[in-house]
Amino acid sequence: MTDKEFIETQVDSEKIFGGRLLQVYRDTVTLPNGKISAREYIKHPGASVIIPYLGDRKILLVRQFRYPVRRVMIELPAGKTDGGENALDTIRRELAEETGYRSDHFVEIGTIHTCVGYSDELLHLFWADNLVPGETRPDPDEKIELLPMTIDAAMEEVYSGRITDAKTLIGLFWAEKIINEDMFAKRLIGLNRFIRLD
Repeated sequence: MTDKEFIETQVDSEKIFGGRLLQVYRDTVTLPNGKISAREYIKHPGASVIIPYLGDRKILLVRQFRYPVRRVMIELPAGKTDGGENALDTIRRELAEETGYRSDHFVEIGTIHTCVGYSDELLHLFWADNLVPGETRPDPDEKIELLPMTIDAAMEEVYSGRITDAKTLIGLFWAEKIINEDMFAKRLIGLNRFIRLD
């Protein structure tokens, strides 16, 4: 089957909610079989997430409370794209704001569609090394704790079920492969800029 046989065509679109971050739509679509159906979804401005490598097999995670799940979560630093920013601008800003660290050495690993069943959110996943510490500048409504951790300790958090955030799970599986497999890291270097593993 070709992709064309799966495509749904928008007939009409109605914005049913507009918030500071999210826009919710209800569209009428024509299905490939000619029937009409409805699709509800969230438009998201996009975001970036980073694997900050501290050297010596350590990465930097953060702990913060996430209201929708009513839990303190362990995550990789991340943030939404502000108007006019590209993905790299977003992650440079978020890395500095959330962790205080800065870097001039970034590698974009890839993109992640986080929840295709109900949102168009696209995350850009980056690696950064050669980090320089500085002062954090979290948003006024954020409380963040820095959590440096070896990749082995971080993966234990994954396998024990204590880390459940999807972007962080994906980022940590990438980080484990980059840190533990020289040939993989070298291949990624060839595709992007470079990764320094001290």
